Amino acid sequence: MLIQTLKTLFERDLKKLKQEIESYQDEKNIWMIDKSIANSAGNLCLHLVGNLNTFIGVQFGKTGYIRNRELEFSQKDVPRIELVKKIDETIMVVANSLDKIKTEQLSEDYPIVVFSEKMSTEYFLVHLATHLAYHLGQVNYHRRLLDN
Repeated sequence: MLIQTLKTLFERDLKKLKQEIESYQDEKNIWMIDKSIANSAGNLCLHLVGNLNTFIGVQFGKTGYIRNRELEFSQKDVPRIELVKKIDETIMVVANSLDKIKTEQLSEDYPIVVFSEKMSTEYFLVHLATHLAYHLGQVNYHRRLLDN
């Protein structure tokens, strides 16, 4: 049941991320930073795509995705259409990868140590969903503040 709930939440929030990126009236504002806003919506989008492809796609879907986390925050001016394509691809990767998880795996240790100590797969998947929601809120706020 948790896996289906997570699939629903990841799909919902990734579709909302796509909607946010598509809602910028001026595409160049996706990459704007201002004062204490250190990350653009474009960089947050790249970060979320990299994060989910790495921690769900690679670990459970065996996709072979290779992450460049530094580039997620340094790359600029990726066209909106490319960001949207990456989000759409991530929706599919996450759904397909979550389908491969067996219920008993949820209580097992996540396959790699991500922070300083081991954690269950269930815990880390919930963390990834809340991480997505956290940055989705930042993207929404970024758009409303800087895309006038």
